[in-house]
Amino acid sequence: MDQPQNRVFSGVQPTGNLHLGNYLGAIRNFVGLQETHECIYCVVDMHAITVWQDPKELAANTREVAAAYIASGIDPERHIVFNQSKVSAHAELAWILNCVVRIGWLNRMTQFKDKAGKDREKASVGLYTYPVLMAADILAYRATHVPVGEDQKQHLELARDTAQKFNNDFDAPDFFPQPEPLIMGEATRVMSLRDGTKKMSKSDPSDLSRITMRDSADDIAKKIRKAQTDPDPLPEDVKGLEGRPGADNLVGIYAALSDKTKAQVLAEFSGAQFSVFKPALADLAVEKLSPITNEMKRLMDDRAYIDTILEKGAERARAIADPVLARVREIVGFI
Repeated sequence: MDQPQNRVFSGVQPTGNLHLGNYLGAIRNFVGLQETHECIYCVVDMHAITVWQDPKELAANTREVAAAYIASGIDPERHIVFNQSKVSAHAELAWILNCVVRIGWLNRMTQFKDKAGKDREKASVGLYTYPVLMAADILAYRATHVPVGEDQKQHLELARDTAQKFNNDFDAPDFFPQPEPLIMGEATRVMSLRDGTKKMSKSDPSDLSRITMRDSADDIAKKIRKAQTDPDPLPEDVKGLEGRPGADNLVGIYAALSDKTKAQVLAEFSGAQFSVFKPALADLAVEKLSPITNEMKRLMDDRAYIDTILEKGAERARAIADPVLARVREIVGFI
């Protein structure tokens, strides 16, 4: 079985309220990779149900993520866009890999500890084994590269360890590649607009903490105007942002939206007060996000089109994953 050289796999959970962090940390990077890689982009609805989801909302959110992919510039004809639950290889391979991954590995996963919190005993088994399903997502396509945020690096390391252990356990050298992480851009971790020490999140009780992909131009301007900062002007260099999480976050967002580095942004705005910088950031955010928001709304009104894209994408995904899974069955000894 030939090993692909530049195959990307990644996905976004359809848990509702897509925000600027999802766009800058993931979706925008997906768009850029289309020119250099064979791309498989998934709406990971099976991951979403590791915590309870309202079924109707899950269906709507799945279509919303697909619409966001396309509105942002992902081409579903050149590349593959689908939702995870349509390809059974993800679930079957995840079970096989559950029998390869060690409990000790999962016990070290910090994201489970963060998400389960103090009620760990009440968390679903799916939330605990989430990293194994993520490994299966990637390895089912023998992907070589995975764009990830900082918070997913540990899960990708587990996928690499899983690939190596499977190959060693079953004397199948190099069957599964060790996927490489792709961490790109100035805003790989977008923080809350109300607290620069916390990641931007849909679960934050304050709507002012995040810019969503559905926000109007007025909403965006209002949220940036109210964003946490400090009384000092912008510094001359990046080092001057240390200890200033709110300022650092806004400069990082501006840098990402303008395809510049933080240093370049500071060279332009050095010494400026936030009364000058915030309106400039708001104008830039509206310029970049409003066309995507408008196209998302148009696509969401055409449910049949979105469903057709997902079904065709699933067919193409199955054509890649099914032969890989068939070979895995042979390697493991299933008859």
